[in-house]
Amino acid sequence: MAPARPEVLTVGNDHWRLGVLPGTGASLAFGQVRLGDRWVDLLRPTRPEGLRRYPRCASYVLVPFSNRVRDGLLRDGDRSWQLRPNSPDGTAIHGAAHEWPWQVADKSAESVTLTFDATAVVGVNFPWAFRAEVTYAVVGPRVVVRTVVTNADGETFPAGFGHHPFFRRGLLDPEVSEIELELPFDSAYPLERGMATGPAGPLPAALDHRSLRPLGEVPLDDCLTGRRGADPVRMAWPRSGVEVQMHADDVFSHLVVYAPRGRPFVAVEPVSNANDAFTLRADGVPGHGLVELAPGESRSGEISLALATG
Repeated sequence: MAPARPEVLTVGNDHWRLGVLPGTGASLAFGQVRLGDRWVDLLRPTRPEGLRRYPRCASYVLVPFSNRVRDGLLRDGDRSWQLRPNSPDGTAIHGAAHEWPWQVADKSAESVTLTFDATAVVGVNFPWAFRAEVTYAVVGPRVVVRTVVTNADGETFPAGFGHHPFFRRGLLDPEVSEIELELPFDSAYPLERGMATGPAGPLPAALDHRSLRPLGEVPLDDCLTGRRGADPVRMAWPRSGVEVQMHADDVFSHLVVYAPRGRPFVAVEPVSNANDAFTLRADGVPGHGLVELAPGESRSGEISLALATG
């Protein structure tokens, strides 16, 4: 007998419609916008066979760290822990809460709040106990995502968080890449196999999207920092008449951009920490973005996607 289809909770209004997957790490199955009399996928939609696999989803939660831990070796001062590598490149990647079901704490037509408690399960891929909460809400033409991470351990530890949405390159015609990006960040990290090897430096020309311009076909897999004030990330689909502005609280001091060659999507990921931030922190590199959480302390951050059409 085939396994039952995972539960998809839909929240929405006249502008946005989101499909939330509590059983797949609080990931999103879809994110759609209303254009005229039809709903159009703005986020990469999840195929039915991918609904139980977070990397196949339209977006997923990164808690209690984003991106990679080199060789799965998490270093903190003179201590280290071997995490379980969960990526083909031998790293531990995208946090530890995406592998587990989340609990629905509250649900209405336009919002849902989900929680995860690492103390209630065995085998979480992180050395400290934590709790997390994510709220997805649609508020007029905006999607608002609020994330909270809480130290449930007996000692202070470093942590990070963020989100990993995949945006389609083309909307009304998915075969045509129309997306334009404006990324208000002035610095980028030198990377080796997707992991930072030192402090952030000047932007390479191929990555300089400080003015709105087409994404193009050059593959990107980069980590930016040095955000210009409160300027939003802008994403525009001019042929489809759509623009989205991504606003993020200051805790999201980094942005990961992933645009693989020949794929119909780009990931634009607001995150708190740099790629392989635990290694940067252990090596004394400033600006890694990890936050220190004392026992019982929480850190929260809000991201919003503001939609304009026409």
